[in-house]
Amino acid sequence: MSAPPVLDVRGLAKTYGDAAVFEGVDLRLAPGEFVALLGESGVGKSTLLNCIAGLDTPARGRVVVDGVDVTALPEPAQAAWRRAAVGFVFQAFHVLPHLTVGDNVALPLLLLGRRDPARIAQMLATVGLAGFEPRLPRTLSGGQLQRVAIARALVHAPRLLLADEPTGNLDPATAERIVELLAQQVRAAGTAALMVTHSAHAAAHADRVLRLTATGIVPA
Repeated sequence: MSAPPVLDVRGLAKTYGDAAVFEGVDLRLAPGEFVALLGESGVGKSTLLNCIAGLDTPARGRVVVDGVDVTALPEPAQAAWRRAAVGFVFQAFHVLPHLTVGDNVALPLLLLGRRDPARIAQMLATVGLAGFEPRLPRTLSGGQLQRVAIARALVHAPRLLLADEPTGNLDPATAERIVELLAQQVRAAGTAALMVTHSAHAAAHADRVLRLTATGIVPA
């Protein structure tokens, strides 16, 4: 018997005023599955990620993660759920410049009231940055910063990882290494991952490649 999906999106729609951004979005992600999402600019890929994460409110539909109906949760409960269950990786890294690498990676754990230096060291070693804990972000390359962001996104063992153009600010060779690392880590952790990308090279590392249109998600 196959495992139940980590992410189950049913009939999701988003509107701004009378204008529909997308509608009829159905999506299921299994544990350890790495899915790439393509789509034209302006079709709402980042908006879809925000709706899945409870950062934006859909007009219709449901987002269920591990049996929890995220769309039905009140805002404080959504925030608590998001801290525990979701990891994020962004194009712009969003590494805090005044914190050390170790402190940046520790942030999800601290928000959950957990201090675990061994886990932080383990995650940095996993992404090839062993011993980088005391370094400041300004001393790192773009590829190294994205590795820090991946370690931070996965340090608290989230069930769902959402990545928004994670290779968009990287040169092609570095981008290739980063998406390989991301795919490897989510599969090893059993995390379901949805990556928005414009890059066919990045999408080639996914288990499935889908396309978001105004009327739903279709195979790419």
